Amino acid sequence: MTELVYQHDSYLRELGATVIKVLSNRLVLDKTIFHPRSGGVDNDTGWVVYNGLEIPVNSVYYDKESGLLIHELEKPLEASEGIKVLLRVNWNRRYRLMRLHTAAHLLSAIMYRDYNALITGGNISEEYAYDDYSMEAFDREAFLKAVEKANQIVRQALEVRIYWLPRDEALKIPGVVKLATRMPPSVDKLRIVEIPGIDVQADGGPHVRNTLEIGEIVLLKIENKGKNKKRIYFTVKP
Repeated sequence: MTELVYQHDSYLRELGATVIKVLSNRLVLDKTIFHPRSGGVDNDTGWVVYNGLEIPVNSVYYDKESGLLIHELEKPLEASEGIKVLLRVNWNRRYRLMRLHTAAHLLSAIMYRDYNALITGGNISEEYAYDDYSMEAFDREAFLKAVEKANQIVRQALEVRIYWLPRDEALKIPGVVKLATRMPPSVDKLRIVEIPGIDVQADGGPHVRNTLEIGEIVLLKIENKGKNKKRIYFTVKP
C-alpha cells in the first residue's frame, strides 16, 4: 500500500519517494503527496523529478483490478524499480481543491443540520464544485441561506482539525457520514475532519487548516435534477 502522506500534511509541496513498480508511464510509489481521484474530489497533478527531468503527472487513481495507487505520467519514466524520485505537486491546483473541499464540508453541515439533507452525489474540480442533496422540494432559498451561513463561519477563522478514530467509535458520532448511499472504507481507523462546533465528518481528502483560508464561497447555480436530487454549484474567491 502506498502511504498517503497528504492525509497527515496537506501543505507538503515536495516529497522524496521510492518507485515500487514501473508499468510504462504508470508508477507505483512507496508514499505520495498526490491525492488520487476519490471521494468526489479531482486528483492532484504535478511532476515527478528524476535525473534532472521533470515529467508531468497527469492522473492519479486507484486501479480497479489490483487496488494499487497509480501515478500516470505524461510519458514513460526511463528507470527501474527501487529508484528515488522527487514528487512536486501543482500547488495552485491543490490549494484550490483544498479550499473548495472545506467549503463543501461547511455547506453539507448546514444542509444536514437545517434540512436533514444528505449528499447524493457531487464533484470538486479546480474551478468549481457541485453537490446533490436529498431534498424532495426545490427550495432555492434554502441554498441561498446555506451559502450565507457558510460564509459567516468562514469569517470566524475556525481551526480545521484532522485526526483518526477507531471505526466503531467514529461511526457513533451523529452526522459523521453525510453521504446518502456510501459508507467509509472498511478500515480499522477512520480519518476525521472536524470544524469544532460546526461539523465532524469521516473524510480522506486534503483540507485547509483554517476556515478563513477558504475566502468567499460564491453560489454559481442551483438546479432541480429530479426526486431527492437538488444540485448546488459553487466556487471560492479570490
